[in-house]
Amino acid sequence: MSDAVSESLPIRIAAIRDELTLLREFVDPKALEQHVARFEQQMQAPGFWDDQETATRTNTDYARAKKRLETFQGIEAEVEEFEGLAELVAEDPELAAEFTDRIAMVEGQLAELEEQRLFAGQYDAGDALVTVNAGAGGTDAQDWAEMVLRMEMRWAEKRGFGVDLLEASPGEEAGIKSATFQVKGENAYGLYSAEKGVHRLVRLSPFDAQHRRQTSFAAVEVAPVIEGAAEVEIDEDDLQIDTYRASGAGGQHVNKTDSAVRITHIPSGIVVQCQNERSQSSNKATAMGMLRAKLVELEERKRAEELAKEKGEAMDVGWGSQIRSYVLHPYSMVKDHRTDHEVGDTSRVLDGDLDAFVRAELHRRAAA
Repeated sequence: MSDAVSESLPIRIAAIRDELTLLREFVDPKALEQHVARFEQQMQAPGFWDDQETATRTNTDYARAKKRLETFQGIEAEVEEFEGLAELVAEDPELAAEFTDRIAMVEGQLAELEEQRLFAGQYDAGDALVTVNAGAGGTDAQDWAEMVLRMEMRWAEKRGFGVDLLEASPGEEAGIKSATFQVKGENAYGLYSAEKGVHRLVRLSPFDAQHRRQTSFAAVEVAPVIEGAAEVEIDEDDLQIDTYRASGAGGQHVNKTDSAVRITHIPSGIVVQCQNERSQSSNKATAMGMLRAKLVELEERKRAEELAKEKGEAMDVGWGSQIRSYVLHPYSMVKDHRTDHEVGDTSRVLDGDLDAFVRAELHRRAAA
């Protein structure tokens, strides 16, 4: 272990202590302990599981609260040992590597807690519905949309989220025209809201015989998943419901029945479709959930636009307002235009390494 690394350890420990002090107010461990205890009392009460929906929601909230408390308490316990470990490392430099690993682990846990502090929206803690649409650019754009879909789904999987592809409309030659998947996990909507917007790709086209440079666009839409139907009222007369034969994987079943469902909400123009379930009724129920989520997101967007108008801010949501550019030629670079965060390793980003981009955007919003 080099002297420079050993000398940096006290600086990193001091930074951890400072961060822990700042996060203590956010976590409020004493209040969180009481919160967890109340959940446990509720869950032990007779008849708790009679209402499955409420019980499941309470159980999820309990698990999240307990995890946050245990993470904070674990960090505190680690930091308490740091001073003694630092003295041991000073006597035996061979222990420095192990100590450095423990410090890195605590820094990662602190980063996760800090990330949670940035979520203050009504739906941030819940699941997300993510839709990727190909923009202008024909086959290149549809291929790019599929790349974005893979990137966003891989990111969810790397974070340990549950991922369920609900619908995918294939392109004529390659890629997809659109696709929708659901992300299940703590703060899924809060995290994916940072990916909402237009993603721009610059590369040498694999679909051009002359291999010319092509610019393609794909839009990512994100909506919160709403637990109950009561929050969003939908008039059946406002709906146009169509069934069609599901495409893609699914075996013989999808080739014989019109199980896929497409729902158009006439007043808003929102269209949702689902084809991943085996029965038409299941696809319809899932599609209705998707519609509720998108209607909530539409209302949230309208409120944001009204607020921006009151503040005199312009909100450009056109194709020119890309949030991020992915340049594969003539150089390699991914740059977020909101935060100026950039990464030269495009392969790593396209393989789902989006944490740094998302955290930078969440911090930018918090600062704003």
